[in-house]
Amino acid sequence: MASPGDIVAKGACGAAGAKRSAMPEVYVESEFAPLRTVVLAQSEVSIPASTMSSEDMRFLSAESRKEIVGGGDMKDFAPERQARWAGEREVFRAVLERHGVQVHRPRLLTPEEKAAAGDGYANFFARDPFFTVGNQVVEASMRFLHRRREVLPLREVMRDHVYPSDCTYVAVPMPEVAAPDDPTLGPGPFLEGGDVLVLGKKVFVGTSGLASNPLGIQWLAKFLAPYGYTVEQVRLHERILHLDCALGFIKEGLLVASEEALLEGIPESLKEWEKITVDLDQATSLATNGLPLGPDVYVTDPEFSFLGQEIERFGVHVEYVDFSITRSLGGSFRCSTQPLLRKF
Repeated sequence: MASPGDIVAKGACGAAGAKRSAMPEVYVESEFAPLRTVVLAQSEVSIPASTMSSEDMRFLSAESRKEIVGGGDMKDFAPERQARWAGEREVFRAVLERHGVQVHRPRLLTPEEKAAAGDGYANFFARDPFFTVGNQVVEASMRFLHRRREVLPLREVMRDHVYPSDCTYVAVPMPEVAAPDDPTLGPGPFLEGGDVLVLGKKVFVGTSGLASNPLGIQWLAKFLAPYGYTVEQVRLHERILHLDCALGFIKEGLLVASEEALLEGIPESLKEWEKITVDLDQATSLATNGLPLGPDVYVTDPEFSFLGQEIERFGVHVEYVDFSITRSLGGSFRCSTQPLLRKF
């Protein structure tokens, strides 16, 4: 009779290696390697009124704060806006599939999960609750209280597409409990996927005080070091939520950035790259948060057609999708997706 260890070993490797080739592959080589498999977010959010006056909402415009904070679940207090939001994601999904990308969706939150979430809840930006570096899949540690359970609807994606794959799957340590009057929300560690940009064996991680923090970055550097990765911290302007709201890779040698948002400028290893620049206000409107589908195709919002025209000068085809509702919530195309397979 086989032992549990034997069963695990056979499940991981397959009989004589036969099953390995049938495994779903999980690997992210870079931000612009061809996108083959991706998780596309659902459209659920409820942000409590207690956050309305919080400095933590400074990355949102005053208008956006009024529209989304404190009203409960958007589908209940703004059903037309909710429908438009979900529609944006479906149009984007069609673009992804037209370009041959396999799309997975997380499930919706259960009534029990919503009821248990006294600090609000979110199921709206798949980039942040987990991320992939090479074949290392990492469950994140979210700073905002209303996002702490956001990984739960993604666990089925993990079960179906990560567990069977030849990859590592770990979680950042649970953040420490902060005092009720602590505006920092405690020492963390905090580490969120929107702050993580992958470029081969180099990983850039942003920190602005709103999401990932130095302790989370230290944890990631320690975890990835045995796999040959180096991790570089990138300090961000206080109005920037995540690194991908200030810096984006389009293809090898070409990036879009808000230099105002990067407190120490473009990272040294990227200074020889061609760059398209946007200002701080454009960055907070998510101008840098487009999504490369590969080195030859880039998705952005028609609001940023000026950026798309610049990108096309470098031989990249640009697809436009209206993401105005999604952007009003603090994220755009990159924020709405998390790749499982990006590989040349």
